[in-house]
Amino acid sequence: MAATNEDPVLGINDIKDEPMKREKTRDREETGRDMAPPVGSSIHRSGSRPQLDLSGAAIQGNFEERNPTILLPNQSDDISHLAIDIGGSLIKLVYFSRHEERSVVNYRQKKFVRERLGVSNCNRRSYPILGGRLHFVKFETHKINECLDFISSKQLHRGGLDSHCWPSEAPVNSNAIIKATGGGAYKFADLFKERLGVSIEKEDEMDCLVSGANFLLKAIRHEAFTHMEGQKEFVQIDHNDLFPYLLVNIGSGVSIIKVDGDGKFQRVSGTNVGGGTYWGLGQLLTKCKSFDELLELSQRGDNSTIDMLVGDIYGGMDYSKIGLSASTIASSFGKTISEKKELQDYRPADISLSLLRMISYNIGQISYLNALRFGLKRIFFGGFFIRGHAYTMDTISFAVQFWSKGDAQAMFLRHEGFLGALGAFMSYEKHGLDDLMVHQLVERFPMGAPYTGGKIHGPPLGDLNEKISWMEKFVQKGTQIMAPVPTEPPGTTGLGGFEVPSSKGNALRSDASALNVGVLHLVPSLEVFPLLSDPKKYEPNTIDLSDPGELEYWFTVLTDHLPDLVDKAVASEGGTDDAKRRGDAFAHAFSAHLARLMEEPAAYGKLGLANLLELREECLREFQFVDAYRSIKQRENEASLAVLPDLLMELDSMNEETRLLTLIEGVLAANIFDWGSRACVDLYHKGTIIEIYRMSRKKMQRPWQVDDFDLFEKRMLASKEEKPPRPHKRALLFVDNSGADIVLGMLPLARELLRRGTEVVLVANSLPALNDVTALELPDIVAEAAKHCDVLRRAAEAGGLLVDVMINRQDGYKEESASVPLMVVENGCGSPCIDLRQVSSELAAAAKEADLVILEGMGRSLHTNFDARFKCDALKLAMVKNQRLAEKLIGGNIYDCVCRYEPAS
Repeated sequence: MAATNEDPVLGINDIKDEPMKREKTRDREETGRDMAPPVGSSIHRSGSRPQLDLSGAAIQGNFEERNPTILLPNQSDDISHLAIDIGGSLIKLVYFSRHEERSVVNYRQKKFVRERLGVSNCNRRSYPILGGRLHFVKFETHKINECLDFISSKQLHRGGLDSHCWPSEAPVNSNAIIKATGGGAYKFADLFKERLGVSIEKEDEMDCLVSGANFLLKAIRHEAFTHMEGQKEFVQIDHNDLFPYLLVNIGSGVSIIKVDGDGKFQRVSGTNVGGGTYWGLGQLLTKCKSFDELLELSQRGDNSTIDMLVGDIYGGMDYSKIGLSASTIASSFGKTISEKKELQDYRPADISLSLLRMISYNIGQISYLNALRFGLKRIFFGGFFIRGHAYTMDTISFAVQFWSKGDAQAMFLRHEGFLGALGAFMSYEKHGLDDLMVHQLVERFPMGAPYTGGKIHGPPLGDLNEKISWMEKFVQKGTQIMAPVPTEPPGTTGLGGFEVPSSKGNALRSDASALNVGVLHLVPSLEVFPLLSDPKKYEPNTIDLSDPGELEYWFTVLTDHLPDLVDKAVASEGGTDDAKRRGDAFAHAFSAHLARLMEEPAAYGKLGLANLLELREECLREFQFVDAYRSIKQRENEASLAVLPDLLMELDSMNEETRLLTLIEGVLAANIFDWGSRACVDLYHKGTIIEIYRMSRKKMQRPWQVDDFDLFEKRMLASKEEKPPRPHKRALLFVDNSGADIVLGMLPLARELLRRGTEVVLVANSLPALNDVTALELPDIVAEAAKHCDVLRRAAEAGGLLVDVMINRQDGYKEESASVPLMVVENGCGSPCIDLRQVSSELAAAAKEADLVILEGMGRSLHTNFDARFKCDALKLAMVKNQRLAEKLIGGNIYDCVCRYEPAS
């Protein structure tokens, strides 16, 4: 099932409905003044389309909270956040959920920084959908009562359990509606009214199909992919260059739609030979009872026993003159003409495969001819006939490539089974999806997220305890993941999981290309980092995991690190029995993710090392391990802060040139502290943090493996003949680990920039990941450091970091310092890496006046962003703590250093 309400999600400003029974307190009335709209601004219902009534809206609770609840006292209760596509074989649901977000920042400090940077709350809108999650679930149509049970158990027809508005026994408003499309919207309308008390509002099937496809192609980064000879390749679609395209929907028949824009389309062609033809003829000829059974049967087939091939006509030879290979089908079922056999003499598997190829080839050819007719290069295929079936996609792709001579491409969609349901969802007015951009959607894959092409089994996971119980029923054998079997008949189904592979070996399985559909998090506060030189060409991942050897290596690294991570996570929660049980469940869940991705690397979209590392952190949070390295970070921070005064005195005794080099050496030396590196974990057993830091500094001998220090020094310092260079106006320092890394490495470098008159913004994780320092922890670290340094104290005060901290400065040296601020902003993520296409609004605002970016650490400057180019000066600093990475990326060895300086492009 989807992530639980307790899962932290980054930077989302929810609108959460509260029970109307709650008393209007003075607090709410006072703090709600700024949010209440002017009189007469209410949005009233028009016809049967539900809209929000904002009259009398007020904030519930404290205005300084990150996501204050907005009370809508005059809102009627007929808003549904659920839409359904009821087809002949499957029911697809798309529903919205809100969430309770955990506090991860000091709101007074954040408010100060946001005001200073000019960040508005423009994303707090009246749309109910903004700031939450979209879930994708499916049921078999003949089990529609289980679908209704699922809707009822989650109160989706009332707005969802997480709205806290609806007691289960309360009557449903007689005007309540659910948007639906597909033939079942008519067939089952009375059943929905009888069971749920809601009316079905039918939406045009083709309208929904096109609307859903347009949204996905514009909003999901890795939605479209090609599929040739079993290989997937994700295609990045520029949403400004999306139209026109051809959408081929293969259901019982085939509709071919030319899409010219949002709401602009026409059905230009079609054929009555489609999925229903395959299923119907297949049932007559093979006695298969279901569509999936027929597809599965085709995997074991050999169509050459039934189809007449070119080689059969030309004595086993190609007809090369016109480009036909000997294996090309000359006539589907043609070989049966000359053979004196009865139906029972042919293998059902051969018949199924021959039938599949015949229909797929013809659909591919007809689709290309229509694309040629309108001069279109892009053809997207969808519909229940596809079902993530590898051989079907290969056959269609081959037909399009063959007839177009490679000029046109057949493309498929990860969410293709949910186009209609998503389009029906978007038919609600004020859903807000039209305003979201690709960088504001984050897809996550909690345990239980369904496959688009997999079988359906349950039970649904209502809470964390049910999820843990579900994980405990997993049996892992090598890379084979067995789905849990409920001990009692489940009350509802619809939530997929990891399945038993249908077959082994080289044969394609019916689910071989089935891609997981995750939970779509809608995060309006995320933005593209404005200093990227070319956002369209930006690729965060440095490591290409499409190489099977590379993929297997990094899977081994993560698997080997798993026991130590589980130990740390359990210890961070006091080592209780509950923590141990959650730790075991996390280990099983993450191992299952790895096994799934090893089997199908594209299962969750385009896969990079950063995605793997982020998946691990999300999985920890899913099982409520908020900060596995909390105590370790505290201990290392304290030890490092104890020696900071001596380091600052040492630095202050140096001349300018020596001090700058020593500062960069200090950053590289301190970056050795990384609990994500096995080599570094081994070092921790051989000495204290200070001993290791001193040892690391002693080994800092130039030239480094990547050494642009001289270029950086030239930009920072004046030569004897030249006047001093202009200081940078603002520097963004992307910090990495807690302890020595931040305290003895990056803070002294920040201090030096401050002394030169440069504003400094420390950019840290929004949520914990390994031993990385977070934006929540940084102000306390800076406050402690400021006790020993007047430069840091004044800058921290100017940057609002000491609002809540009493500084008892030691008597000692004071020095003149420009009143430039030292600020802290969260980066918008909770991973050791960072994708600069999705950063917090605060970071994006801070970047607008920045002219220096410093990326520190392996995750942010090597695993990701090593090849990134910026509009401003950029310095990438890291110690390489993995031998394979050192060899492949910089041609060096473990513990080699990178100091890469790139002037503004």
